[in-house]
Amino acid sequence: MSSLHKSRIADFQDVLKEPSIVLEKLRELSFSGIPCEGGLRCLCWKILLNYLPLERDSWDSILAKQRGLYSQFLREMIIQPGIAKANMGVSREDVTFEDHPLNPNPDSRWNTYFKDNEVLLQIDKDVRRLCPDISFFQRATEYPCLLILDPQNEFETLRKRVEQTTLKSQTVARNRSGVTNMSSPHKNNAPSALNEYEVLPNGCEAHWEVVERILFIYAKLNPGIAYVQGMNEIVGPLYYTFATDPNSEWKEHAEADTFFCFTNLMAEIRDNFIKSLDDSQCGITYKMEKVYSTLKEKDVELYLKLQEQSIKPQFFAFRWLTLLLSQEFLLPDVIRIWDSLFADGNRFDFLLLVCCAMLILIREQLLKGDFTVNMRLLQDYPISDVCKILQKAKELQDSK
Repeated sequence: MSSLHKSRIADFQDVLKEPSIVLEKLRELSFSGIPCEGGLRCLCWKILLNYLPLERDSWDSILAKQRGLYSQFLREMIIQPGIAKANMGVSREDVTFEDHPLNPNPDSRWNTYFKDNEVLLQIDKDVRRLCPDISFFQRATEYPCLLILDPQNEFETLRKRVEQTTLKSQTVARNRSGVTNMSSPHKNNAPSALNEYEVLPNGCEAHWEVVERILFIYAKLNPGIAYVQGMNEIVGPLYYTFATDPNSEWKEHAEADTFFCFTNLMAEIRDNFIKSLDDSQCGITYKMEKVYSTLKEKDVELYLKLQEQSIKPQFFAFRWLTLLLSQEFLLPDVIRIWDSLFADGNRFDFLLLVCCAMLILIREQLLKGDFTVNMRLLQDYPISDVCKILQKAKELQDSK
């Protein structure tokens, strides 16, 4: 470890040991990258995302309260519905004229359960392929959720719920003429997502299952937006960072801490995921156009070239902005970019500048390329040096 790096760690420790943390100092340090040693990044992200307050004395009580609240969410939204479903399937008196599996009433427990399954299946499909370039999310977590995996009770896990739902839909399929086709669940001609990864022993669960639970609870608590594809790419780096915290005491609560940090982050970017707001001033279309208006201001020649080739920002900037660049770079680089994003007081204005910097840094290639070449460049960004990109974005910010 270099003396410069040791000095940066000491600077962070000095700021974080104050009884009342000075946010501007923390932001200034974090903008240039947060060391991962000693759990510094995990702690800084929790503060920068407004999960932990600036007063250190209140941390323990707030963490205990929020983690207890998350346990309550698990009981109410995963454990209890599973118990209720089991009862509804066994106890005939629960299947009444008013509430039965075919009841179209939106307040029906069955109807709610089936609608939740639709959301859960989409979440499951997405989290199983999270960060395929690393094996982390397929590995077993050191801290499985004992509340759900209680050996004294056979509570229904989300994975079991997905398996049962998928099995039913595969076993009984209705063809176009209305004839029911009964196929054997043991004859699987195509590989299923459920079989992609090795099944872990009882009492264990993979990291992707934890992420699945976080997203399902979020969808239940936020029915107005529920789950939109891509949210998995936002929660993934957050969870990875907290679940690899060297502080085992905090690492054990990575699930709950990730949930609340993700919720706070989504409160700032959720408009990007709401289609009805796309064309409003807070929607994603406005932000994509802002990337081009900033580019026009900073590099009019490049702007005119992209306009001439009819390369719209929707073709590439939609993904860049909505997913906070999580699909454009490897996970360690994404985490480094997020250090700067979370540290900036106007963090998503800075994201626009990062996107603009990405265009300017490949301007020579874009000016020479035709439509096909340039689309390939923008959809598979060629520069991996994120520090160079962030430095350019900072220059653009300072030149305003």
